[in-house]
Amino acid sequence: MNSVRFRGLLFDLDGVLVDSTPAVARVWAWWARQHGFDPDETVRQAHGRPSISTIRELLPNVNHEVENKELERREIEDIEDVIPLPGAVELLQAIPPEKWAIVTSCTRRLAEVRIAAAGLPKPKQMITSNDIRHGKPNPEPYLKGAQILGATGTDCVVIEDAPAGIRAGKAAGAHVVALRTTAGDAELRKAGADWIVDDCAGLSLDPPNDSEAFLLLRRRTK
Repeated sequence: MNSVRFRGLLFDLDGVLVDSTPAVARVWAWWARQHGFDPDETVRQAHGRPSISTIRELLPNVNHEVENKELERREIEDIEDVIPLPGAVELLQAIPPEKWAIVTSCTRRLAEVRIAAAGLPKPKQMITSNDIRHGKPNPEPYLKGAQILGATGTDCVVIEDAPAGIRAGKAAGAHVVALRTTAGDAELRKAGADWIVDDCAGLSLDPPNDSEAFLLLRRRTK
């Protein structure tokens, strides 16, 4: 299948719309060294999930809010090489603003900083870690994303790069498009991805028709 109809398009942020990988790796590697953890493994474990979830797992007996605020502060300050990923701006500009939302594990403040740094269109709707109780891979973020667009999970397409996010999207009932920006195909398929493309440049949107509730997303074929 190379096309899918949807009422709402739900985008993860990091690794989907923006490349923040160097900044994320630098901050988490610093944090890991501070606490005696392996930096590479910690970066991998933290990807695609709310920061505080990783902190709670690795350091159950510390002040999680204090640790999380310090991570957030450092990530907000480290935006020098945060850039848009291929096709991201073009795809967002092609979609009516009321038909898409960003659903990210970032805090709202950090998400807004990265969106601005990458020069992305400002989303009309956004779900962040500040808006949920249970982060990805729980479906709550994507169910709330669908809700703010006036849709159900099954009416939406989720675009993700992280296995945790793919699982969240599938659990919400959405069709999930995975990008090869972070993980390999085998890991993406294992998580449940319906399609796999290199990045947002591998997707196109049929011109919106005001008389139809559904839009059509296509996978570009070579």
